[in-house]
Amino acid sequence: MKMIRPIVNASKIIDPFDAVIVGFNGVLTEGNGIKQDAVNALINMKKAGKSVVLCSNSPLRVSQIADILYENKEPLNVFDAIVSAGEILHYKLKNKSGEFSQLGKRYFQLGSKKNSAIFAHLDYERVADLGSADFVYMESVENLDDVIEKYLPDLQQAVALNLPFVAAGNDTSSFKDGKICIAPGAIAEQYAVLGGKIITLGKPDPIITAYCLEALPQNLAKEKILVIGDNIATDIKGANLAGLSSILVSKGVHVNFLGEGYISDVAKTRELALSLDAYPDFVISNLRW
Repeated sequence: MKMIRPIVNASKIIDPFDAVIVGFNGVLTEGNGIKQDAVNALINMKKAGKSVVLCSNSPLRVSQIADILYENKEPLNVFDAIVSAGEILHYKLKNKSGEFSQLGKRYFQLGSKKNSAIFAHLDYERVADLGSADFVYMESVENLDDVIEKYLPDLQQAVALNLPFVAAGNDTSSFKDGKICIAPGAIAEQYAVLGGKIITLGKPDPIITAYCLEALPQNLAKEKILVIGDNIATDIKGANLAGLSSILVSKGVHVNFLGEGYISDVAKTRELALSLDAYPDFVISNLRW
């Protein structure tokens, strides 16, 4: 197990790196609000000549993420590129390649129905009952207090109908409105346990990291790239798989376990890293310069 170093300011360790891949939810956002200290840190990184790519497991399209940043008066020119699981899923559905070629056109949306941008301008139809669907789609829970058991009847019926389950992002939990809630990854895991087929796109899948690396200067050595995220199972695992250094933001999705302290709890971070077999190089309570 590698040593995990606690840090208070990113400026203390940033010099050896030429590029940063940074998460969105839990790193730049706190529930729904923007963390201004995190944005300021990225602005300073950009001023120091670093390339910055925003990489999110969110079902939001790139334009939606850009709109959120713009509405909060955050400078979009900080980012060399924005990569999202939602945008990649939209592209895969549009092109109907690989495992998406046999999905069919009718989908039953499980959980929240608020965001429909994944299917915008595509020839897919949302249906009101599972019996009419070709596949199940989910991008977030209906209510923040939802538990997996709420969705079991629909999941069991969908398995019986042999419907694939599609989701943007592999996260099993997410940080919204100051609360930790279950995410589609947890529902997908339950669906797989029931015997259903799942199709998910998101970190730590190497394809997501590959999209981010394409946006960085060519031939940039891996040791010059730093990943910053709040989820050990997705952000940090993805960095480990790609051979990249990483910082874990402890006051994100793991805040209930890692605590609210200004200085991160290294012992608890090690415990969580060991349990998930993914190891950050550094841990910081919130991204700040």
